[in-house]
Amino acid sequence: MAALQTTQTIAVIGAGTMGAGVAQVAAKAGHPVLLYDAAEGAAQQGVEQIAKGLGKLVERGRMSQQDVDDLIGRITTVSTLQDLAPAALVIEAIVERLDIKQQVFSQLETICGAEVILASNTSSLSITAIGSGLQRPERLLGMHFFNPAPIMKLVEIISGLATDAGLAQTIYDTAEAWGKQAVHAKSTPGFIVNRVARPFYAEGLRLLQEGAANPATLDAIMRDCGGFRMGPFELMDLIGHDVNYAVTCSVFEAYYGDPRFTPSLIQKELVDGGYLGRKTGRGFYDYRNDSDNPQAETAAPRPAISQIAVIGKSPMAETFHQLLQQVDVRCNRLEGEEFALLTENVTIMQTDGLMATVRGAQQGIRNLVLMDLALDYQHTPRIVLCAADDIDQQALDDAIGLFQQIGKQVTLI
Repeated sequence: MAALQTTQTIAVIGAGTMGAGVAQVAAKAGHPVLLYDAAEGAAQQGVEQIAKGLGKLVERGRMSQQDVDDLIGRITTVSTLQDLAPAALVIEAIVERLDIKQQVFSQLETICGAEVILASNTSSLSITAIGSGLQRPERLLGMHFFNPAPIMKLVEIISGLATDAGLAQTIYDTAEAWGKQAVHAKSTPGFIVNRVARPFYAEGLRLLQEGAANPATLDAIMRDCGGFRMGPFELMDLIGHDVNYAVTCSVFEAYYGDPRFTPSLIQKELVDGGYLGRKTGRGFYDYRNDSDNPQAETAAPRPAISQIAVIGKSPMAETFHQLLQQVDVRCNRLEGEEFALLTENVTIMQTDGLMATVRGAQQGIRNLVLMDLALDYQHTPRIVLCAADDIDQQALDDAIGLFQQIGKQVTLI
């Protein structure tokens, strides 16, 4: 099998952010593209949005105006599904409802030729279920792009029970020819990315619900300590809470109520109130002009310390020993199996999942502060600390001051 030829027509159903983005990707690759949306005028608005976005690339010198004109010239808006008859591949990017997708693909089977390949951009619905009522379910698969489609490289190629393996490989090769990184996936709930991503959102929402920190702080922690480009709340605002919440509900139901995938009442309230994120101007953050959004919570400066003991010979102990030597803190290296930092007032250890108060009681440690995980302690700009309930203020000040002394911002949760 090989990729579709650029002379073959690609049709896209749905001209919202995702559909317009997919149309742009296919047109950039050289295909003639048909763009359809059931809402009057939406397809033309989609093309205008593409042109607006590409215009910014021209301004930055990353694309010529001629290339933009050529790309836009390959996109034709159409007013009916019947107009999609010439397509070799139809990609659906509409509302996440199984019944509506089934209806659309059933219509396409009667409109397009027998050799057409049908693809759904569904985030989590079963490809097997979508194709269950089709005459040729072997010609249906998932082609799941990520937002924004012109930028995000990954595309999941999802096969249902009936999907022809050869056609899946053709669309895999086509996505690769479009400059994407394609992966094959089976039609399991959430496929690969949305299943893996559920805890990223769910745990962030649970932390918010428990009052651990505000969204700006949790996002900063995930960026600074975890190396993510965006935190969960920024990403949910970008995706849109209507879409993100619907996917969570779909995965939760598909896994028979597995509590790992439980939807959040906080997010449901945003959806109910129309606070859908960037596309409506408000979500966890306010995107309207001159909005005053909360900032990440960072501890105020504390006094530096002059002496510390570093316990153990682990890579963690070596890292902090080096950092402390760079700021002329007097370090004593002590034997021990478990890494710890000790001052006269406080014991600092890496989290093992227990709450600081519980762990302190179990291990008989008073004035315990736990340090959260980080991808790279050497270079992370932020350290996250959690203190036992009975900690003395001087002990807490020592812990915060220590990390500030080695150039880290400190967030206390």
